[in-house]
Amino acid sequence: MAHFRYQALDARGVRSKGSQEAVDARQARALLRERGLSPLVVEQASHTFADRLAAPRRTRLGAADLALMTRQLATLVQSSVPLEEALEAVGRQCSKARHRALLLSVRGGVLEGQGLATCLRRFAAAFPELYCATVAAGEQSGHLGIVLEQLADYTEARHAARQRIQMALVYPLILMLASISIVGFLLGFVVPDVVAMFIASGQQLPTLTRGLILLSGFTQHYGGLLLALMGGAGFALVPLLRRPVIRHRWHAVLLHVPVFGSAWRASDAARFASTLSILGKSAVPLVDALRIAASVVGNCCIRERLEQVARSVGEGETLTQGLTRSGDIPPLMLHLIASGERAGELDRMLERAAQQQEKILAARIALIVSLFEPLMLVVMGAVVLLIVMAILLPILSLNQLVN
Repeated sequence: MAHFRYQALDARGVRSKGSQEAVDARQARALLRERGLSPLVVEQASHTFADRLAAPRRTRLGAADLALMTRQLATLVQSSVPLEEALEAVGRQCSKARHRALLLSVRGGVLEGQGLATCLRRFAAAFPELYCATVAAGEQSGHLGIVLEQLADYTEARHAARQRIQMALVYPLILMLASISIVGFLLGFVVPDVVAMFIASGQQLPTLTRGLILLSGFTQHYGGLLLALMGGAGFALVPLLRRPVIRHRWHAVLLHVPVFGSAWRASDAARFASTLSILGKSAVPLVDALRIAASVVGNCCIRERLEQVARSVGEGETLTQGLTRSGDIPPLMLHLIASGERAGELDRMLERAAQQQEKILAARIALIVSLFEPLMLVVMGAVVLLIVMAILLPILSLNQLVN
């Protein structure tokens, strides 16, 4: 979408000027005429730094913004508003220039006669494959408004589930950071001053006190360097994990981590089932739906096995058999999916399975958090107790010598 500066006459013959976003000058003139203006001069504006920042192809949409746009578009389409007018109305309501430019770019493609899904696929950073495939199915079936409504519900549900998990992890992370900061402050600034007199006395210090002095000295001299090395290792790990072989091994290791691995597996299973459900309700073919649903799974090991399930279903195998062989779907979900296949209500049973799995996952995360909080307090108390004992033992030794 380009920016065009124009000079035009309104219905009263008053000259006005401004800017118009359009694919080309011809479309810009057509859009001006739709607004009741008679264009006199239409010329493309120079590409400024602000224009490059607003480049829609690189624009990303958060889950909340995508859900809001989809809900507004679904409401307008179900009210029999033409698609191009609905896109323009939603775009004008966007508060962010990037999002407004994105929707107006999609509208430009629709005005050229392209399908909505085709236009959305040009902006893969904002609209994932799941979204585009669902919209394409809605266009083919003639029920675009209903499909958009389902997409909005799905996007909002995924966003709410992600927020619940993030909010559950906020307090434990704050507690852990506070504990590390307190221990680091004690070792770096408090302990050296307290034990300095013991070192000057020349007496034989207890083993615990000597260990604390060594740890405190290391923290003072090399604490900053250690933090820098840890930060550098974190930054170096990011490009390494982009390599498929290393990422595959790393994800395989994470799946076997106690507690965390099972939670990640349950999260991916719920995401897979809910995605497959929305695609099925939108009349996307099962094999294509399986391929798209597998692509939204976070763990690449599980993703590869689910892609194999899609291939096996395409070769004539049932969905339940393929998922059972993959070993990544919990038994309860498999039972619900098998029941749905037998009764011909796979979409509804997939949705129920996803909801059930999300409830189990939420309960598991709540249990982990409830256990993590007292564990951190116990560890923090034990560390402080060791520091206090390391300081008190030499004092007790001095009292014994005096007596």
